[in-house]
Amino acid sequence: MPRPSLLVVMGVSGSGKSVIGARLADELGLPFVDADDLHPASNVAKMASGVPLNDDDRWPWLAIVGERLAAASATGLIVACSALKRSYRDAILAKAPSAQFVHLHGPRELLAARSGGRTGHFMPASLLDSQLATLEPLGVDEPGFVVGVEGVPGEIVTEIAGRLTY
Repeated sequence: MPRPSLLVVMGVSGSGKSVIGARLADELGLPFVDADDLHPASNVAKMASGVPLNDDDRWPWLAIVGERLAAASATGLIVACSALKRSYRDAILAKAPSAQFVHLHGPRELLAARSGGRTGHFMPASLLDSQLATLEPLGVDEPGFVVGVEGVPGEIVTEIAGRLTY
C-alpha cells in the first residue's frame, strides 16, 4: 500500500493530535514526532504558566517542525502539531512542500473535557479558548482534510488512513 511521505496531524489542544498521530504512524508504518517535544524550553515555560505563545515564539519552532519533516522525506514522518493558522502551515510547507495536513476538529465541550482530564501536560486547559480564537480552519486549497474527533481513536485512524492521498 502506498503511503504519504509527510503528514501533519493538526488541531487545538485536546483534539487528540498526539494519540491519533502516534496510532496513525503505527498503522502506516511511519515514524512519529510530537512537535510539542520540539518547542524550546522558553516556549514550554511560557505555556506552562498559562501565557499563550505569540508569533515571535512560534516562528523558530515552526521552522524546526518543517525542517524535521523535510529531513524525513525519504522515510516519511507523521508530526502532531497544532498548526493553528494558515501562515503557520505555510511556514511548514515552505520547508516541506509535500506535507499534508489532517485537521482534527471537535466541539469545544469535548475538547475542554479532554484537556481538563490530562495530567502532566504543559498546556493548561485554560488556553483552549485562546487556541480556538487563533484557529484558522484548513482551507479547501490546502493539502489535507478535516476529521471529526467524536469517535474512538481506532475509528478516527481508520477514517484518516482511508482518506489519505498519495
